[in-house]
Amino acid sequence: MADDGDGKLRTEQGGGSSSSPEETEAAAGSWLGGGGMLLNVTLLALVVLAAYQLYRRWGKRSGAGGAAQQSQASSLPRMKRGDFTLEQLREYDGSRTPRILLAVNGKVFDVTKGSKFYGPEGPYGIFAGRDASRGLATFRLDKDALRDEYDDLSDLNAVQMESVREWEMQFKEKYDYVGRLLKPGEEPSEYTDEEDTKDHTKQE
Repeated sequence: MADDGDGKLRTEQGGGSSSSPEETEAAAGSWLGGGGMLLNVTLLALVVLAAYQLYRRWGKRSGAGGAAQQSQASSLPRMKRGDFTLEQLREYDGSRTPRILLAVNGKVFDVTKGSKFYGPEGPYGIFAGRDASRGLATFRLDKDALRDEYDDLSDLNAVQMESVREWEMQFKEKYDYVGRLLKPGEEPSEYTDEEDTKDHTKQE
C-alpha cells in the first residue's frame, strides 16, 4: 500500500486500484445496458429490412402490372344485373377474365375497381370469385374460410353475423351490387333494364 498524497491509501497489487462491489455492479450494468441497446438496434434493423423487402415485393406486383390491371378494369362496361351460382361466380376471379366478383351475405359485388386488393396478386385475392362471408366474419384469409358448396353461415354466432352484415354494407357503399348468390336449386331472377339502371344510379 502507498500514500497517494491526499492521505488515502491505494493498493499496488497489479498496478491497479481496487473497486467497490457497487462500482463493479455499476460497470456490469453499464455493459449490459450497452448490450441491450445493441440488441434493440439490431432488431430495429431487421424490422426495417423486412418492411423494405415486403415493400419491394408488393411494389413490383402493384407497379406497372397493377396500373395496367387498374386501367383495364376502369375500361370495362358496367355489368348487367344477374344472379350467380357458386360455379358461375368462380369464373370471375380475375385470372380468367379481368372482372372480379365476390359474394357477401348472399349478395354479389363487382370489385374489379379494387383489383389491387382482390386481384390474383392482391392481399384479399383469395376471396375473388368466391363467397367471402365466412372469411370476413372470422377474419381469416386462408382456404379454410372458403366453402366449395353453398354456405348458409348457420354455424356463425351473433357477433360474426353482425360482422358479415357490416361488411355487406361497406361493399354496398363502395362497389356495384350485381345480383344474388343462388342457393342450390334456386332459380335466378329476371331483372329489367329499368331496375338495373335505377340501382346503378343510386350507387353513384
